[in-house]
Amino acid sequence: MLHRQAAACCAALAATGSLLVAGLSGSASASGGAEVARPLTAVQTLRTADAPPALLHAMERDLGLNQRQARHRLANEAEAGATAGRLRADLGADFAGAWVGGAESGTLTVATTDSGDAAAIRARGARPLVVSHSLASLDAAKAGLDRAAARHATTDTPVWYVDVRSNSVVVQAVRPAAVGRLLAAAGVDRSLVRTVRSAERPRPLYDLRGGDAYYIDGRTRCSIGFPVTRGTQQGFASAGHCGQAGSTTTGSNQVAQGTFQASIFPGNDMSWVATDSNWTATPYVNGSSVQVAGSTQATVGASVCRSGSTTGWHCGTVQQLNTSVTYQEGTVSGVTRTSVCAEPGDSGGSFISGSQAQGVTSGGSGDCTSGGTTFFQPVNPILQTYGLTLATAGGPGPGPGNPGGTWSAGTVYQVGDTVTYGGATYRCLQGHQAQPGWEPPTVPALWQRA
Repeated sequence: MLHRQAAACCAALAATGSLLVAGLSGSASASGGAEVARPLTAVQTLRTADAPPALLHAMERDLGLNQRQARHRLANEAEAGATAGRLRADLGADFAGAWVGGAESGTLTVATTDSGDAAAIRARGARPLVVSHSLASLDAAKAGLDRAAARHATTDTPVWYVDVRSNSVVVQAVRPAAVGRLLAAAGVDRSLVRTVRSAERPRPLYDLRGGDAYYIDGRTRCSIGFPVTRGTQQGFASAGHCGQAGSTTTGSNQVAQGTFQASIFPGNDMSWVATDSNWTATPYVNGSSVQVAGSTQATVGASVCRSGSTTGWHCGTVQQLNTSVTYQEGTVSGVTRTSVCAEPGDSGGSFISGSQAQGVTSGGSGDCTSGGTTFFQPVNPILQTYGLTLATAGGPGPGPGNPGGTWSAGTVYQVGDTVTYGGATYRCLQGHQAQPGWEPPTVPALWQRA
């Protein structure tokens, strides 16, 4: 665990952006080539402002893209998320996961356990892959490992996750012999599991700032993840390992700021701080012009960027969702594993994809010289657990809901949830927190009429 004395904070530059979404096929390669024109699709209705220049610069550096390619990639990934959500609903129990790849994320692969689904997958513009295990069976196996981790030491098997590309549950092991003991304790079938030997021993990244710095009990420093509201109360979400309920905070200007209302770590890595009346929640990241527009979850393989006070902006890709990682303090489940690098001082900061909030920096291994792996606590579970509303650009916050149906702004919806609106029933395609202007009929990227 990294624990430093409070230090002066530094700012990371950024600005905000908008996804104009195009089709998934026919892109130029990252190494160059003629630009291929593509028609915009209905997913364009899920709109943010222009992608932040600092984020695009980091994507250029870390992913080998120019700005046009970076924008195309963000557009393709937004389209892919909507298509994958529709196919997940259509395939039901056969669905085995989805991921993007190829030039500018132009290829969406959707796995299924039934070869009869291939035509339906192709009809949506995706590449079908027939596999042995459904996503539901892999998720169930991982849940078994999570339960076993509550009773057995897992420091020698510190990371496990559902890997849709290999159609398995991967267990990273410092000592491979420990995998057998974990599987036996969990009662998980070995045929579902793939062991990967790794020397990684992840740890929480203390004393780091993705957004503005804040200080806990006058001693240590962390970073604001995302500003939020709870009714009329202002505050922010951050990592759970930064502080405990009742701990007081001061801002980067050393002015009294607020108090931790709740914190979970280990198990999850989430917290929220209620701030005093002289602090106001805004949609900005790092105090500049980057504005968060929503919290739509990125797909496996999608680009994701992180801002931290030690290393600034760095980008990579989403490697796996629903990952469990064991730190010295215990196991944290439900985090997202990424190829983004981080170093001590980057903890608690903002992970974003385009202008969509993804989560808060939890921990990892490696560094930004040799590369590394970083995990983030997804933001939607934080919002749902604590009843928080993300501060977003261009919106007044939760409205009165929909008197004619069950859809309501401010609610966190998961893939597969159903709501009614205007006399019709809709199924959620991508996890997100609803907000005014994102009513089901107006955002086909998020909702499909059932």
